[in-house]
Amino acid sequence: MREILGKGRRLLSRRNNRRDNRRDNGKPESFSAALTFAATWQWPVLPGVGTEPRGGGRCACPDPDCTVPGAHPFDPGLLAATTDERMVRWWWTNRPAAPVILATGGNAPCAVSLPALAGARALEALDQRGIRVGPVVATPTRWAVLVAPYSFEQLGELLHAKDFVPGSLRFHGEGGYLALPPSETGQGQVRWERAPLPGSATPWVPDVEAVVDGVVDALTRTGVSAPEL
Repeated sequence: MREILGKGRRLLSRRNNRRDNRRDNGKPESFSAALTFAATWQWPVLPGVGTEPRGGGRCACPDPDCTVPGAHPFDPGLLAATTDERMVRWWWTNRPAAPVILATGGNAPCAVSLPALAGARALEALDQRGIRVGPVVATPTRWAVLVAPYSFEQLGELLHAKDFVPGSLRFHGEGGYLALPPSETGQGQVRWERAPLPGSATPWVPDVEAVVDGVVDALTRTGVSAPEL
């Protein structure tokens, strides 16, 4: 089934990105987003470490060589991720600009990510072939397709059956995490390339098999080289 609403969702995402970054009676947009993810969609979230107030995109964590600046948990740690509305309100009341971090796996979505240029071309190829894709999270450097929860065994069997898997594919599964819109991280603004449908209860996400099969096949058929990033 083709995701015929993809174009409309991209337009919605761009309009949302242009809006003033404040909602919910003057609270930052990240506050409202975190509440939606946790309380409405039942996705466990927690605040990310964020970046240094002095700017420059440096992570606020102690690691000077942090590879995901601002876009990871620190204090609290990943195990603190929750769907409890009271906890989420407390966190973002105290840290209103904190990135929103999804703890992937369990009952929450997982994700498959790849470099932004390859991701854009792969999604275009998937659309042309009528393969339905759910929400897609984008940063200036990488795109991540949300998928249904999977086990490490399931992923291992899937990848083992492939003749070729681009080394730039990353898998955010059990015990992993992903920054969600509208977080601001050291790698830039996190946005929806394919936004969840407005008013949806819990967004639909595809199985990991469909995404990996489709992405690998699309990259191979279109001759797109996904760099090792």
